[in-house]
Amino acid sequence: MRNQGIGSWPARRARKTPDTVAVISGDDRWTYAQQYQRATRLAHALRQLGVRRGDRVAMLAPNHPVFLETLFASGMLGAVFVPLNTRLAAPELAHCLTDSGSGVLIYAPEYAAVVTETGYSGRRVAVANAGADALDIEELIASQVSEPLDEPVSLDDACMIMYTSGTTGKPKGAVLTHGNITWNSLNVVIDVDLAGDEVTLVVAPLFHTAGLNMTCLPTLLKGGTVILEPTFDPDRVLELIEHRRVTYLFGVPAMYDAIAASPRWPEADLSSLRQLTCGGAPVPPATIRTYLERGLAFSQGYGMTETSPGALYLTRDMSETKAGSAGVPHFFTDVRLVDPDGIDVGQGEKGEILVSGPTVMAGYWNLPDETARSYHDGEWFRTGDVGVTDEDGFVSIVDRVKDVIISGGENIYPAEVESVLLEHPAVTECAVVGIPDEKWGEVGRAVVAVTTDAEVSETDLLEFLSTTLARYKVPKSVAIVDELPRNAAGKVLRKTVRARYGQP
Repeated sequence: MRNQGIGSWPARRARKTPDTVAVISGDDRWTYAQQYQRATRLAHALRQLGVRRGDRVAMLAPNHPVFLETLFASGMLGAVFVPLNTRLAAPELAHCLTDSGSGVLIYAPEYAAVVTETGYSGRRVAVANAGADALDIEELIASQVSEPLDEPVSLDDACMIMYTSGTTGKPKGAVLTHGNITWNSLNVVIDVDLAGDEVTLVVAPLFHTAGLNMTCLPTLLKGGTVILEPTFDPDRVLELIEHRRVTYLFGVPAMYDAIAASPRWPEADLSSLRQLTCGGAPVPPATIRTYLERGLAFSQGYGMTETSPGALYLTRDMSETKAGSAGVPHFFTDVRLVDPDGIDVGQGEKGEILVSGPTVMAGYWNLPDETARSYHDGEWFRTGDVGVTDEDGFVSIVDRVKDVIISGGENIYPAEVESVLLEHPAVTECAVVGIPDEKWGEVGRAVVAVTTDAEVSETDLLEFLSTTLARYKVPKSVAIVDELPRNAAGKVLRKTVRARYGQP
């Protein structure tokens, strides 16, 4: 084949395991042969709409088989796939569409109103219930031939533009190549040890790098079965684990806590599960213990959109002995920790985490200056995260560089304070931010959500912290809230927390 990118994956899988079920959605299922045929027909349809090599095709939809078919069809043409965050407001979506220059937008019918609100002027294709201003994707697919396409696509060609979560400023489009995605999938296959009979439940959104690149695509590369769910529901997750005999599941800590809090949890049959992977934040010790009681251990990952996303990985056999660590670099990835001058730091010393390897993005879309600033020595991607390495080479994430609170000349790393707060039995989630202070310049404030039946005060929490942390690290105040704001990936939106609670 001339196509070396992921657009060739459906053809390669169809010739190896044509009758194996590739995707399950609700009560529907598609084999690898069917996926290949539908993606090929869609590629012909996109070409008929004017899509050529390098053109951008955007997707706005919850988890759905058409999402994957559009990704593969774009790859068959050498076009660039642009998955859009369904939780963005119309102005934010308009920015992504305009910034990427997407000429075609495929969307689910429930987003028709917001698409109209964006003022998007390109070709519109609806997954179902197409209106007068949109084409129907099923009609397009049915109208096309299934003649194979084999455009020359290299691993260095752009595969997708994934917009960062936008926790700081406007979202930036990370350009991920076919090589980035392929090498990341190989990292997952090797380090997670995926099997050909894997049954992977995907409840994290596919527009997010972890849902797509850490779980879904590696499973399809290996020849397993992917179960797509449009939304996360803990009761439904437990039902699917039992009914579909799920073997592999990804989630963020809040999702795993919700699953364990389900009324179905005590009696659920979890015997099919082989692998639980968690990302977005370290798994709290209490959550680890809850799952160990059911004979389940976590593997944990650290990464970001710009690294496709895997950078560090902690295997499940180390989840208890190295609790709180992000692990060691993925097989085909290299990681360094450096000081502000770019000099490697020693064991136990804090340093910014740099990542290099074939999974690191090609750059930010149309932002050459921003791209240049994001690399050290033109090779090592600057994550903006602070880490520390232990005697065995395992890296723990201390905090974001920009999140460090400098109080009276002392650096306070919020993640350290938050990890202690999460040990309090009443605390369900928390974030520590800096607030202005006339004496110290800046002091910490803890924003905390507690269990509904908890009777805990600000004084109680501060006293709890003071038994473990140095005095200067203990926040000067606590705000008790119902819940913390999070983005679609489950990460706490610190910018929003600061805006709400970051004033004296």
